[in-house]
Amino acid sequence: MPEIVVEVENLVKYYPPDVKAVDDISFDIGSGTIFSMLGPNGAGKTTTVEILEGLRNPTSGSAQVLGADIFKDYSKIRKRVGTLPQNFEPFDLLKPWEAISYWASLYDIRISKKEIDRLIESVNLMDRKNLMSKKLSGGEKRKLGIALSLVNNPELLFLDEPTTGLDPKARRDLWNLIDIIRDKGTTIFLTTHYLDEAEKLSNDVAIMHKGKIIAQGSPDSLVEKYGKSTIIVLEGAGKAGLAKLKEIGISASIDEIDDRNVLVEVKRHSEMKATMARIANSDVPMNDIYTKRESLEDVFLSLIGSKMEDGVLKE
Repeated sequence: MPEIVVEVENLVKYYPPDVKAVDDISFDIGSGTIFSMLGPNGAGKTTTVEILEGLRNPTSGSAQVLGADIFKDYSKIRKRVGTLPQNFEPFDLLKPWEAISYWASLYDIRISKKEIDRLIESVNLMDRKNLMSKKLSGGEKRKLGIALSLVNNPELLFLDEPTTGLDPKARRDLWNLIDIIRDKGTTIFLTTHYLDEAEKLSNDVAIMHKGKIIAQGSPDSLVEKYGKSTIIVLEGAGKAGLAKLKEIGISASIDEIDDRNVLVEVKRHSEMKATMARIANSDVPMNDIYTKRESLEDVFLSLIGSKMEDGVLKE
């Protein structure tokens, strides 16, 4: 079992007269993992992060970060934590290397030009190191923000909505960077409203809605627990394949999108291996066979009852 880096119990943040931004949540984060808090705008994600960063006082509950009580001893671990706030904007009139040098000075860290170049290279900005930060693209600014957050070589990194508003390529670039940071041993607390982002990056996901955590687990375990089924696709099987499956007692249907394909719905993950074996041992005609499972998007829709686009719930 990995060491527990963040431990939260019964955390509450209340705003008078009747708003509970964070409503009695509890969770743990293991060392060297990516923990994602997933939910729409206003769910309480940023409030939770700001409490754990020592920026906001809770109404009640307890939390430990890197073994320290954040309400009493946060000063002991401040230099061991990195942060990238939501809507981060770098210092417009500083070049990336100057921004990193200045940021290091705020931590009383003496940083060499070689170390600055290493950080800039780690976020793929070497060709932009001498450009004014205001001329960087949105994705490049986020990369610079991550470089700043890594100045103190943190054990724990908070990334609050790091890819919001970025184009698909910039998002994928940041996903790769986040993976690399995790692979080097840094624990990452990520907040996001992008379902595909949470599914792609996370070891553990907490789905948050109206201040509460309504489900938590690995993306696979959430899909298995709350998803409806996994689909086996028999490509090219057509009506002949459908008839053959019915002969051997396997319920199937023609794909409504492509009638050349046959779909077999497997409702329980434990039945998948046996069903695949039965199909493989039959003489069902097909060109290919593969599975198509439900995703976190399906889980979210099942739990919340609404789809989410850019952080907004759609009725």
